Amino acid sequence: MPREALTSTGEVTVSQNVTATLPDGRPVTNWTIASPRGVSAEVLGLGARLQALYAPDRNGVPANVVLGCDGVEDLLGEAVYLGATVGRYANRIAGGEFPLGGTTHRVAAPPGGHALHGGTDGFASRLWDGVAVRAGRRAGVRLRLHSPDGDQGFPGALTVEVTYLLDPAGELWIGYRAATDAPTVVNLTNHAYFNLAGEGNGTVLDHLLRVEAGGYLPVDSGLIPVGPVAPVDGTPFDLREARRIGNRVVEGNRQILRAGTGFDHNWVLDGNGFRQVATLSHPASGRRLDCLTTEPGIQVYTGNHFDGTLIGRSGRPYGAYAGVALETQHFPDSPNRPEYPSTVLRPGEEFRSMTVYRFSAE
Repeated sequence: MPREALTSTGEVTVSQNVTATLPDGRPVTNWTIASPRGVSAEVLGLGARLQALYAPDRNGVPANVVLGCDGVEDLLGEAVYLGATVGRYANRIAGGEFPLGGTTHRVAAPPGGHALHGGTDGFASRLWDGVAVRAGRRAGVRLRLHSPDGDQGFPGALTVEVTYLLDPAGELWIGYRAATDAPTVVNLTNHAYFNLAGEGNGTVLDHLLRVEAGGYLPVDSGLIPVGPVAPVDGTPFDLREARRIGNRVVEGNRQILRAGTGFDHNWVLDGNGFRQVATLSHPASGRRLDCLTTEPGIQVYTGNHFDGTLIGRSGRPYGAYAGVALETQHFPDSPNRPEYPSTVLRPGEEFRSMTVYRFSAE
């Protein structure tokens, strides 16, 4: 099916085509959003997924800077989280259960393990409905999903919207909204892995990362937070000034080793409201990515589990540290931790969250 322009702000354009078919015959739509600054994004209906994100280097040469796979079998399997919207609860819930309203709710989790990213059949593997939209000079796509009461064990029927909007300057805005008919817990994020050298082009160990956070959450062997917020002072987690990722994840720190010799931790972000919280840069190409969000935390994950078996869109295998995820979200295991910011959503309330990825070259 040929691409068809759906909407335009005069500068940002949106087009769509069908790129794949699910095993049950349903078509998977791909939306392409392009700005005049050379930044463009591809969004798939499968998993409300950021499938590709092109950004120019200091010489104006664009490259896809997020990891991804084309095959539906991969996107429903090993690559299920790459670029996807994850929920109903992003990150982990200890033991796959939590109390709410006097009832202990048990959600999908492996035997003896923890719930991860909404369960074994979470939002990342669902086919979302989408429509092209615009807001002022921004244009993009809004995707919607209905999650019925009891889905993966979570209480309440939940209606979710995720909107991707690109502006002419090359900022990608990702907005989330959700409403429920019964008390539930909600934590939504995007699980893109970034490599500013280009997808499939080496590791992110030479990238510089800054995170505006004076504290982080240490974890146990199951990557569940073990206690209160710990200061980053004197640890590899002190990224208040830009640091080379490779110099941090090779340190013999117990927390680094627990996560598989890398980061897979939640930083407790400084400040409140919509603000800049992180910067990722690649000195060789000059690409820089600033992350802004309304969320209280960011899970930084350096792709420690990649072992070369997954082949990306570039045709090259993804080894360890092939990308770094900057998952803006609430904290892991918050439903079991009343001292953490609440993730409870009740009828009559609306969950809202916003994250922006801003590209530049230096």
